[in-house]
Amino acid sequence: MDNSEIAKVFEEIADLLELTGGDKFRIRSYRNAGVVIEGLPESLKSLYAAGEEHLLGIPGIGESLRGKIVELLTTGRCAYHDELLKEMPAGMLEILKVSGVGPKRASLIHKELGVSSVEELEKAAHAGKLRDLPGMGETSEQKILKAIKDLKARSGKFRISVAMKYAAEFTGYIKEVSGTQDVVPAGSLRRWKDEIGDLDILATCKDPAKVMDHFVRHPDIKEVLSKGDTKSTVVLKVGLQVDLRVLDKKSFGAALQYFTGSKSHNVALRDRAKRMGLKISEYGVFKEDGEKPVAGKKEEEVYKAVGLPWIPPELRENRGEIEAAEEGRLPESLRVEDIRGDLHSHTRESDGGATLEEMAEAAMKRGYEYLAVTDHSKAVGIAHGLDEKRVLAQIEAIDALNRKLKEAKKKFTVLKGTEVDIRADGTLDHPESLLKRLDCVVASVHSSFGMSRDEMTLRILKAIRTGRISIIGHPTGRLIGEREPFELDMEAVMTEAKKYGVALELNSYPDRLDLNDIHCKLAKEKGVLVAISTDAHSTSHFDNISYGVHTARRGWLERKDILNTRPLKELLKILKR
Repeated sequence: MDNSEIAKVFEEIADLLELTGGDKFRIRSYRNAGVVIEGLPESLKSLYAAGEEHLLGIPGIGESLRGKIVELLTTGRCAYHDELLKEMPAGMLEILKVSGVGPKRASLIHKELGVSSVEELEKAAHAGKLRDLPGMGETSEQKILKAIKDLKARSGKFRISVAMKYAAEFTGYIKEVSGTQDVVPAGSLRRWKDEIGDLDILATCKDPAKVMDHFVRHPDIKEVLSKGDTKSTVVLKVGLQVDLRVLDKKSFGAALQYFTGSKSHNVALRDRAKRMGLKISEYGVFKEDGEKPVAGKKEEEVYKAVGLPWIPPELRENRGEIEAAEEGRLPESLRVEDIRGDLHSHTRESDGGATLEEMAEAAMKRGYEYLAVTDHSKAVGIAHGLDEKRVLAQIEAIDALNRKLKEAKKKFTVLKGTEVDIRADGTLDHPESLLKRLDCVVASVHSSFGMSRDEMTLRILKAIRTGRISIIGHPTGRLIGEREPFELDMEAVMTEAKKYGVALELNSYPDRLDLNDIHCKLAKEKGVLVAISTDAHSTSHFDNISYGVHTARRGWLERKDILNTRPLKELLKILKR
């Protein structure tokens, strides 16, 4: 089993425990372990193969959890997981993927109506059987039907982090064949979309047959749908479809442009070429009256042939990028190296897997100048949120660590912060007197997601108007593939954020990517700063910053639009305002 499969088992154990009313601290430990394992840069399989002692010291993984990891690695199963599945039908785990149906509501529906699958839930909702249950009504019933429809529409799509992992795996695997030259993932993955339907890989090589033979023998393949001289298609055990195309070197650039897409971008580009007496295909750029290509070996040549500079893949959505390229208005591409620090992170004090010192050390290793530690406030009980007393103790600990860093002549500062809950009435979960003592206040919604658009908008506007918050965390509350964004008037929120000097977060955790690319573009138009943070719950999560940076690029954001591209001195001035 790989890391993601083991993490999924732990996440399912946490879900099953919630469904059966299990101990909240045990639930948290399994859920945190899943997060830590998903974010590990090393393969647990490889660590175990080098000796079980190499599994020691993984943050948040104690002896009991480590034993279950070994059990999963050696047998492919976990007895405790199987035991819990006997208590609760497996279909209940699918029901939890329906936005608005949490463990308590799922358990209630199962107990009262015997519903144990998404199909049965849909039938019960259509029959009007949900509205009479405690805490529900006709509105809740209709929202569940819409959420089921959304869930079905997303079926077969994968988070970019999952697709990226398999893209790296197959790219390296294909390169093992001698004589292989270019191997590049294309499609929506290359454009860094937040969800991927299938994976396209393009390659050039000396022996296509040898490459195809090697490709279809990969151990993660469940089924070979087709195998040819230039194209093969397989389906992986996780359900992801992978297409490999072997191309002629002279047309590789044209094919890369064509198979990167998007379709609407390519249509606009072909229309432009046609007006210039040219035609573009995956084989090259040709004059309409001839067969000899005028460009195609390199992608840049394709754009140059139609009088344009190369357009970064993230922008290729036909949202004005061709016009901007023609007029020299393309945004300057943001880089991961432009980020000077992370403004949203968690330690073991709440639901993180590492200590304050370990998080600071990991941030320094990345070359960061600062890190804001923003553990949850007390309202988020499942995350062991901090009350006022514990926040004050953490302030003292951060001051002590900063003194230690200064004595060691480290050019790094830990910022005192919090992720304070925005309550349903718009008030904040920490008193103003405490918030005044902090450098960075991230304010987030973690409950009552079902509020109306007007109610949710007013809730966030009231939080902004307190004048005590720095950043709105994961502003729409979405979890990709699991929970739809809550209803919100984003323009109204951005107008007020601009007025009060509040930044909006682009949460880089690949399950969130919230703000999305459309909202990032709106923030740029409104002049609202965006903070690209990772919401790191372990030291390895800092690597997720790349997902945030590329999402920002999809939203046309530049270095000047990002709060945490500023050096510390300038950042503190902005935060104090």
